[in-house]
Amino acid sequence: MKKWLIGLSVVVALVAGWFLRLMWLAGEFKKLEPHFAGECTPVFGAVGAEDIVIHRVAGVAFISAADRRALMKGGSPRGGLYLYDLSDPRHRLRNLTPDTSPEFHPHGVSLHVGPEGRVTLMVVNHERGNHTVEIYDWNGEVLAHRRTIADPLMVSPNDLHALDHERFVVTNDHANPPGFARTIEEYFQREISNVLYYDGSRFHEAVGGIGLPNGVNASPDGRTLYVASTITGSIRTFDLDPSSGRLSPKGRIEIGSGVDNIDVDAEGRLWVAAHPKLLTFVRHLSDAAVLAPSQVFRIDPASGRVDEVYLDLGSGIAGSSVAAFHDGRLLIGTVFDPKFLDCRVRDGT
Repeated sequence: MKKWLIGLSVVVALVAGWFLRLMWLAGEFKKLEPHFAGECTPVFGAVGAEDIVIHRVAGVAFISAADRRALMKGGSPRGGLYLYDLSDPRHRLRNLTPDTSPEFHPHGVSLHVGPEGRVTLMVVNHERGNHTVEIYDWNGEVLAHRRTIADPLMVSPNDLHALDHERFVVTNDHANPPGFARTIEEYFQREISNVLYYDGSRFHEAVGGIGLPNGVNASPDGRTLYVASTITGSIRTFDLDPSSGRLSPKGRIEIGSGVDNIDVDAEGRLWVAAHPKLLTFVRHLSDAAVLAPSQVFRIDPASGRVDEVYLDLGSGIAGSSVAAFHDGRLLIGTVFDPKFLDCRVRDGT
């Protein structure tokens, strides 16, 4: 009996130690102090504005939105791609995909503007039981669907970065489909997911061994790729050969928070939305009453400097997933909220 009690005590101690370590790594013990040097306007009309890209020449943003909480409850509300004119004082949204399939549930989005001015928009789409990348042409007024790409290698696509009008890299945020293996992957922080390269006709694994690769973007010259690793709280950096899609490990930027999507501004700085308390965010997934804090970092890759520019406990916006910056404006999107924020930064940025 005594040996049995000793064995049970050891097991309990190990489980408790693992759980406390998980809580610590997830940021649950952090003390958060809300702050932001600026003013924000809530913009309604796109539920779950999870990703945002800005066409900096045109002064407009493309927003990928889907009502994920309704989807989790068994519904199938059509998502959409929305246009937001940064110069519009009325903060109006225009749905660019009102007649698309009811199974359109967009996720990560990427914009490519060619030297001739041609604009291509690519978006990850999650149909029921299927994952695709949808490619569109934008002529300044109309978003025209050009192509659908699907492949079994896209196990759990999250975000993508367009290399040109046909090629892209895309992150698989998990190596396993939903189920027990995925749960183990998440809670034991297994670094086994990958980034795929699509060469215009087929997919290749560009790099593996990443823990929950999430947002992806590239430097203005296209030669450095940034990949957010949510469970390690870091940005992985890679040398990128734009012509071949070949990736070579370069370094890591430690953030210490659950990093999500990455925006790269005109000066090459990274703007990264994050989930400072990941387990609180997990609870927020199923219960809107649980407010998940929102966080935005600005990163100078040249110096390695990391600045937290925005922190909110969830009342202003909950579960931030993207922060896109242009000309003093910061658009903060979210996984679930019925709004995103249009903020004006006061710190001279």
